[in-house]
Amino acid sequence: MHRGVLLGSLAALSLVAFGAPAALAGGSTVTAYVLNDGAGTVTAVDTSSGKVGATIALAKNSQPDAIAITPNGATLYAASAIFDNVTPITTATGAVGKPIKVGVYPEAIAITPDGATAYVVNGLVGSITPIKTATNTAGPAIAVANATLRGIVMAPNGQTAYVSEYTADDVIPFDTVTNRAGRPISVGGGSGLDAIAITPNGKTVYVTNYLDGTVIPINTATSTAGKAISVGKYDEPDGIVIAPDGTTAYVSGYGQDTVTPITLSNGKTGKPIGVGPYARGEAILPNGKTLYVANFGATTITPINTTNGKAGTAIKVTNVEGPIAIALKG
Repeated sequence: MHRGVLLGSLAALSLVAFGAPAALAGGSTVTAYVLNDGAGTVTAVDTSSGKVGATIALAKNSQPDAIAITPNGATLYAASAIFDNVTPITTATGAVGKPIKVGVYPEAIAITPDGATAYVVNGLVGSITPIKTATNTAGPAIAVANATLRGIVMAPNGQTAYVSEYTADDVIPFDTVTNRAGRPISVGGGSGLDAIAITPNGKTVYVTNYLDGTVIPINTATSTAGKAISVGKYDEPDGIVIAPDGTTAYVSGYGQDTVTPITLSNGKTGKPIGVGPYARGEAILPNGKTLYVANFGATTITPINTTNGKAGTAIKVTNVEGPIAIALKG
């Protein structure tokens, strides 16, 4: 079902955006872990060959929405907005750990650069739950805002996370040292703030507005929003990832089945790249040469050659519609 027709109901909240996974530093062998909402699984894909490997089953009917991986690549975390929990997965063995109870409707996960803490956004109750990754134990939920939350992204220094509010026009900076929310940053344009990403140098946050088809830059030094960049009124931008060199953002359009590149130096949009139906989460290889996008309305992910802006052959990762997010181990 098309996401746009569901926004007025709680059922829609299982389809909201998540923090876009950052590109990982590491070796030449990179595995993409694809989270499949419909099947309740995680599928491993060898990015060098495009071959699909093991499929890891999560709890039945869990409808996982968000995925993140520790910087050392040892553990995946998959959030279920249906069961209000986060499941750890050991990548070396594919072993599924005991689900960790968090807040209501966990929508997104961001992990500190040292890998010590995973911060989980509880979408319906305006809070964040920290998880100690060494023990996989959750701390008390921390109030962030009286609003529906969507995405989260961690600054490169690990001292600040930024959280998008869907039912307001704010991005909330969150101090991970004190575990306190900072002053909201108003971006204008009303509700609809969704996926969020940050440049490698930490100077600019970019947040999508699902409802008006824009991407808004935020200067992290001054906590001020810049001029919105339009990617199309009916694009319904639902994912964003920034190239490792910081030059380009790639925005997935749920409404138009596309990925739109944005040159960050001037805010100019490039030609949209056609992918599969209902484009959602994205991930980009450490070398920046290939971008992967999850096709929520299909059973596939689509690779994109970022050099020429062309989509490759879609890779089937599940037998049930619903690829929703991608995390990289490399």
